[in-house]
Amino acid sequence: MHANQALADAGPEARGLRTLSGWGLYPRAASEILAADAPETLPALLHGRRGVIARGAGRAYGDAAVGQRTTCLTGALDRIRGFDPATGRLRAEAGVMLADIVRTFLPRGFFPPVVPGTQFVTLGGMIASDVHGKNHHREGGFGAHVEALTLLTPDGVPRACSREQDPDLFAMTFGGMGLTGTILDATFRLRPVESGWICQQTRVAADLPAMLRALDEDDAATYSVAWIDCLARGSALGRGLVYRGEHADRDTCLAAGRGPFPIPTRSRLTVPPGLPGWTLNRASVTAFNALYFRRGRAAPASGLVPWQSYFFPLDGLAAWNRLYGARGFVQHQCVVPRWGAESVLAGILDRVARLGTASPLAVLKRLGPGGHGLSFPMEGYTLALDLPANAATFALLDALDRSVVEAGGRLYLAKDARQSRDTFEAGYPALPAFRDLRRRLGADGVLASRLSTRLGL
Repeated sequence: MHANQALADAGPEARGLRTLSGWGLYPRAASEILAADAPETLPALLHGRRGVIARGAGRAYGDAAVGQRTTCLTGALDRIRGFDPATGRLRAEAGVMLADIVRTFLPRGFFPPVVPGTQFVTLGGMIASDVHGKNHHREGGFGAHVEALTLLTPDGVPRACSREQDPDLFAMTFGGMGLTGTILDATFRLRPVESGWICQQTRVAADLPAMLRALDEDDAATYSVAWIDCLARGSALGRGLVYRGEHADRDTCLAAGRGPFPIPTRSRLTVPPGLPGWTLNRASVTAFNALYFRRGRAAPASGLVPWQSYFFPLDGLAAWNRLYGARGFVQHQCVVPRWGAESVLAGILDRVARLGTASPLAVLKRLGPGGHGLSFPMEGYTLALDLPANAATFALLDALDRSVVEAGGRLYLAKDARQSRDTFEAGYPALPAFRDLRRRLGADGVLASRLSTRLGL
């Protein structure tokens, strides 16, 4: 299940409202629902409304895409407006899904410049979150590759902006979580590739220092990402597998007996609704992590893997967010500066291992220099892990937040469901400029999500 699964799984309607959540299914809140059918109809649809936020595929984990009063669904804004095969330049509406971009253009020899961990996100959501991928250490976030966009500002007027035209508005929209305006369309360049295969190299890291060394050695690699066994302790703390990747050329594919563009596969596995929350516990996750680590250690050190399994492994299990039961889960994704990161990350992993309820998928990546405004990345390491939404988790995360802030780091707004205003304000030095821009746009009170209200944006 994709896009607006949380909407489909919502509770009963009350007073014309619908219960919404993000991908983590926590928190839930009532919201009026509007549905846009074309960019041209949006100004009239939103006129006079307050407390509105746009929602694309609903893949923000927390409450970033739940309006304080009203949520406007923009998934129907899904037209490709233009493509130049000579340059790879693509213009598309904000509701176009990343999966559709890949499906359409990869067979023609083009791939997006940056992709997040799932293909079931919209172009508008990628911009609002300024998504980063496994290549941030070399090529930055998605916003670095966008040339222009059209934004419906709170005055109801579509505004074209770029690095040359209205540059402040352009820069602040990346990572701005839809709070500078509703994204209508964007122009960016796809990268030319010779195949849909990735030359993957797998390395085993016995502990956290070895893991960080391996990621540091990947400066020249196009893609690099690590899986961490977040329940390992003692001398094995931080052990895991590091996956380095490069786009395979046509000759490499042919030599391996592979056609250059593998046919995309659809997930045949789906987590059923109503799965008990205790399914993921210390025993089950420990067993899974041990098996995954052993299999990775025994697997060939290098080989060809299809683009789906390298970039979007979790998409192979539909509705995987149901694994945590009806209460849902939260993802804690932090970034900490490179220098001194080892001790901070070791402390986080030790606390998580002691709690014993971490997810089987904990991801560590190296990030390069960050963007502007509320864009999440900064030069350092980002750790993402999922935890069940319960009192013990929230107490743990309050402690982890303090260690991240003390280290000069911050949390990713696209994943956040519960950080405090103090934690947020300590992590984003561009916040005063962002608030000033919103005041000048007349966005205060007009564009508002549950996240922005919670954090005082």
